[in-house]
Amino acid sequence: MADKNVHKAGFTPGGIKGGSTGSEMMSKEARSHGGGVPSGGPTSALQEMGAKSSTHSSGFTLSGISSGTKASGMMSQEAKSHGGETPKGGTTSTVQSHYDIGRRL
Repeated sequence: MADKNVHKAGFTPGGIKGGSTGSEMMSKEARSHGGGVPSGGPTSALQEMGAKSSTHSSGFTLSGISSGTKASGMMSQEAKSHGGETPKGGTTSTVQSHYDIGRRL
């Protein structure tokens, strides 16, 4: 179910769909990073999951991030590099908040 929502947001196996939420997000992220989208950032993480249809199997769920998964490892690593907290707008929080994006589309 959630993979379909990520696809609806424009993150698809064929790339980010023009005119979508994903393309808008990619554009904003590129502008804030001097023209490029950083590897491991929110846009690239969502696109990787959209391409592989792997959001749920990565540990992002409607109930939150599942322990012992790729998502929990990502969250832990991001928190360590930001003084113990996962930053708002960071990769983990963005992917989790977009997990159920279909409700907003």
